[in-house]
Parts: sequence; structure tokens; C-alpha cells
Amino acid sequence: MANNRDDPSLDDLSILLSVLEEGGFRAASKRLGISPSNVSETVSRLEARLGVPLLLRTTRSVMPTESGRSLAERITPLIAETRAALADAASSKGKVSGRLTLNVPGAVVPDVLPPIIDRFLLLHPDVKIELVVENSLVDAIAKGCDAGIRYGEQLAQDMISVPIGPRSQQLALAAAPAYLAARNVPCEPDELLDHDCIRYRLPSGPLLPWELRKGKEAITVDPRARLILSVNSVHTAIIYARLGHGIIRTFRNWLEDDFDAGTLRPVLQDWWPTLDGPRLYYPGRLVPAPLRAFIELVARERPPT
Repeated sequence: MANNRDDPSLDDLSILLSVLEEGGFRAASKRLGISPSNVSETVSRLEARLGVPLLLRTTRSVMPTESGRSLAERITPLIAETRAALADAASSKGKVSGRLTLNVPGAVVPDVLPPIIDRFLLLHPDVKIELVVENSLVDAIAKGCDAGIRYGEQLAQDMISVPIGPRSQQLALAAAPAYLAARNVPCEPDELLDHDCIRYRLPSGPLLPWELRKGKEAITVDPRARLILSVNSVHTAIIYARLGHGIIRTFRNWLEDDFDAGTLRPVLQDWWPTLDGPRLYYPGRLVPAPLRAFIELVARERPPT
């Protein structure tokens, strides 16, 4: 591969153009605010690097050679475009526009994200949001997303994470009244082994484990899966639970309406574990404007501890 360390810099090429536009070294030096000798040395350095003369110098005038004229014609629009791009980038600091792509688990889609996304879209109408729903433990950034949301995932050292949505969520067990009326209501975790249960399968293959906790006591049970659904099918599983096809384990906040309506009843309520809420994670502190605005909104609307 060619060594580009000695390629002319944008500043050097700009000095050459200034000499041609002003018609001399002294006029160019006044325009640029540098000494005439510095201007002359820069042009000589360019000629030495390229191996061709770029200017014809006399005591009264400076004229471009054929090579100098050809070079100037080709780089003038490029340098102008580069300057415009740099100016646009600098001026966009206070603007929020573009695309924000978030890699999220299905668990945050129904109720954690909607109020945040709704508020964000109202505040920033020039931003387009894309949600990539994925429940596997993936590198969201490597997948081309700006940021990710996960529960309790180990983060790489160069990642930053902040809470998003509730600081904690409780996992609940529930079943339809008709199902519980026809079976013995479980009073201890091991009695779940005698029941039909509705369970989720992770994208990687295994069933989502049932971890229960009472005070400092924790237990994991592996009840019979009468009905198995993808972990993405959380609300479909709740429908089957309402129809009496077994006991379900899912986030309590998803079941509150059913508890209030009596379509589902709590099971083993003393054993419901509480988990840390989801976290938004992203690389480094210098982030695109849409993501920065999203992070700031999350921080402002974060529930109190």
C-alpha cells in the first residue's frame, strides 16, 4: 500500500489556490494572515512533493504553469465542497435530525418504550427511529445500530449504560380462574411440577428458566411445558393463559389489567422475583445528535430511585 504521509495537506493546497486567486505571494499572505515567506515555502514544498513546477515566478507576477492550472481547476471544487461539509457538520451541533436505530428486546416494546418514543418524536420531528427487535445477546453496535437496550447484559469496557424506563420490574406467575378451579392451587414452587405451564423458548434454543425468590431464598424450577412459544410472543402467551391452558410467568405490569378484571389470578405471589430494569447502552461519549437527544430525554424522564 502506498505511503500517504507526505501527501499535500488541505491547508497547503488552499495556500496554492490563494496565491493563484490573489496573483502573488504577498497578497495571498495578507488574505491568509501568514508571512510571505511561509506562503512561498509552502508552494515550493508542494512542487517538490509533486515533482513538477506549479508557478512561473517573475519579479512582477506569478502565473500558473500548465500543471498548476490543471491542478487548481480540479481541486477548487473539492476544497470548496470540503469546507462546506465541515461548516455543515459544525453548524449541525445544535440540530437534531437523521436516523436513530435501537436494538431492543421484545420485553420493552409493549410498555417501556412507547411513552419515551412518543415524547421523543414530538420533540424531534426531523428524526426517524428504527427499532430492531432482537432477544438474543448480540453486539448491537456491530449490527449497525446506534445503541441497544438489554436486561442485565454484561457490557464491554468501552460501553456506557443508563437506566431506561422502570428501575425494577417484578416477574409474576398467573393462571385463569377456571384452570386453578380444576387443579390444586400451588402453594410451594415444587408443586409447579404437577401443573401445565406456558413457557417461552429463547432464540438460542433453551427454554427461559423459571427463577423464583422469597426473601433470601432462591430456586429455579423446570415445570412441564404444555405450551411453548417464542420469547417474542409474550402477549400471545397471555391469551392462552386466559383461555385456561396453564400457568404463565411474565412481567407483572403486563398482567395488572387481567388481575383487575379477574381474567387471571396471581399464583405463588410470595415467590415473585424482582429484577433490575432495562438499560440503554451505547459506545463512548461522543455520539450522533439523535442518540444524544434520546439519552438526554431518557435522563430527564427517568423515574426516581
